Amino acid sequence: SSGNITFGKGRGKFQILPFSWQQQINSHHPFGWNDGPMIPAKGYQTMLSGGFFAKYGPLSIQLRPEYVYARNSKFESYGDNRSDAEVATYYAINYNKIDNPERYGNSFYSKFGWGQSSIRLTVGPISLGLSNENIWWGPSLKNSLILSNNSTGFKHVTLNTVRPVKTFLGSFEGQILGGRLESSGFPPLEKTQLSNGTSVYIIPRNDWRYLAGLNINYQPKWVPGLFLGFTRTFMSYGGDLDGLADYIPFFVPFQKAKIGDGAGDDGDARDQRTSLYARWLFPKAHAEVYFEYGLNDNSYDLRDFIGSPDHSRAYLFGLRKLIPLKGKTNEFIQFSGEITQMSQTIDGLLLRDASSFYYHGEVRQGYTNNGEVLGAGSGTGGNLQSFEVSWIKGFKKLGLSFDRLEHNRDFYDSSGFANAKGGSRSWVDFAFAAVGEWNYKNLLFNAKLQGIKSLNYQWRQKDFTDSQYYIPHNTVYNFQGQLGVTYRF
Repeated sequence: SSGNITFGKGRGKFQILPFSWQQQINSHHPFGWNDGPMIPAKGYQTMLSGGFFAKYGPLSIQLRPEYVYARNSKFESYGDNRSDAEVATYYAINYNKIDNPERYGNSFYSKFGWGQSSIRLTVGPISLGLSNENIWWGPSLKNSLILSNNSTGFKHVTLNTVRPVKTFLGSFEGQILGGRLESSGFPPLEKTQLSNGTSVYIIPRNDWRYLAGLNINYQPKWVPGLFLGFTRTFMSYGGDLDGLADYIPFFVPFQKAKIGDGAGDDGDARDQRTSLYARWLFPKAHAEVYFEYGLNDNSYDLRDFIGSPDHSRAYLFGLRKLIPLKGKTNEFIQFSGEITQMSQTIDGLLLRDASSFYYHGEVRQGYTNNGEVLGAGSGTGGNLQSFEVSWIKGFKKLGLSFDRLEHNRDFYDSSGFANAKGGSRSWVDFAFAAVGEWNYKNLLFNAKLQGIKSLNYQWRQKDFTDSQYYIPHNTVYNFQGQLGVTYRF
């Protein structure tokens, strides 16, 4: 391309990276995920990104900063017209355990960051570097339990493979990282006090957080198309890091029986998660299936895990199928579906408190960066079912999608709302969208027009009567529009 230059007898390379301008608007309230540095906001929001990539020998530098502006308009908050009991419950056992603000302040939001920038030394299949890039772990398309592009990227040191390493057992890929997570600086709600002036918001410790992560992926030699993976993360406050074992904690036993002389706690205030995942490709059938199963509270021992494998669990699974169009070259109809289940079971709610998947009682910013969950964009306790059918040809795509999102069911179950006819008060969104991507010369366009019907928005119960299952007059409608253009040099 015109943006690619070689020098130093072929040892050097310079390339101008694509320039991207993304825009979105929400008409009623925040909606959407997996949009990197963009924030949950009502109104207009835009992101600009661009830069360059330079390489000489083993050294490579990528500079691709990002700028975000959001109008961040006011919308109906959970805290509006609520009783003291409802506000206290929102904080006490829920949003005092996670940095997940409903709104980022009361004016516009503007932020310039490093974006997808990095500096690396790469020798053979191994790369060591400093990076701020977003990371996606696991096989899923809509959500990832551990790391995704739902939040803005964070500064990290990474040691990873850049291509599969072949052995007599099959191929391996992996990544080890240590990163710095930041807080949003905003409370969960603008309302932080009860009617008598008592503060119910407990401000979390003012300290950065350290995230250590490990991801190993194995492709068995004897089963073509099968990929098996394992991830483990540890999060702690930066001020609590003492020695090498705190920076590289991956040798801490999984079974609590082996920690602290059987007490199950080594005394360190840190938050850990584990997941297993698999992906199976069927090239001849143009299909794939995948799943991921995660835990945020390790079992006491193997017997405990076998007896209660669903304690503190979250999972997702999905499939994708391409049907070639007869008489057409590289044209397909794609069907894809994915289910994400983040809410806890009875075991995690009533028998042994597992808390919600991204909450934490000691590292009280929870598993977040800049106020957004690092993993599944459906949010802590959020359950998502997605389906899409689309026509695909190269960079071109036209399709229809449907999402059903149940917001934080763990909060719903712990707040007493469930007493109102089971799930009849749960906040559920039905989202229908037309999606499109189209390339023309050096330009790549993307667009999405989405209508969202929100039942029981903010878990409201206007006109609740015990004789009715569904509660009337609690539905709101939201429109989300997305439009972007990327220029490839």
